[in-house]
Amino acid sequence: MSPRPRQASDEDLLQAAFRAVARRGPARLTLAEVAAEAGVSAAAVAQRFGSKRALLLAMAGDVATGDRYIFPALRARHGSFVASLLGLADCMAPLFGGTPDGATNTLAFLQTDLGDPDFHRHALAASEGMRAGIRALVRDGIGAGELGPCDAGRLASALHATLNGSLLAWAVHRKGGLAAWLRRDLGTVLERYRAGGDPAAPSSRPRGSAPPPRPRRSPGRRPTRP
Repeated sequence: MSPRPRQASDEDLLQAAFRAVARRGPARLTLAEVAAEAGVSAAAVAQRFGSKRALLLAMAGDVATGDRYIFPALRARHGSFVASLLGLADCMAPLFGGTPDGATNTLAFLQTDLGDPDFHRHALAASEGMRAGIRALVRDGIGAGELGPCDAGRLASALHATLNGSLLAWAVHRKGGLAAWLRRDLGTVLERYRAGGDPAAPSSRPRGSAPPPRPRRSPGRRPTRP
């Protein structure tokens, strides 16, 4: 009697799809590649999602909820709000594979996002979630005295734009590691708003040492719209 085929959850298949996209890009992705990555049959992937477009839409919908685990984890992991903002660099880098090709292939989703209303809906939700999470960290940083008085919405918008632009610039220039590149640019923007001290240094106001919450999915395998 042959062994019963391994069952994979939707989460397993989506993570496998994200890894495959980082290597191949969405245009060249096939259901067979996702199946091989997940260790299941191509028929199992086709039965679960029906088509490549449906799979890519499921991935986009999953990305749109990224802020729900990224920001709670950042807040719990870091000792200050400013350190949490800088920690976005360490969070984003693995999401894009940490390589120029990985970043390029993952960002290729944007072409589809902007031209297809169904994908754009998810891209907009992901972007709004990221901006709201950044704005909340800025607002709390002002309240805690880590940042000087400023318009939290405008600073959050600038940090969000910096994160996006810095990622693209690194993919072109390819100098050093992605996380260090992103952290430097975020630190440059935050420098003038810091209430004294090195923008790259953690705050001296720890808020507890509780361990970070376990995310629903591995942050190193799940991209998000920055």
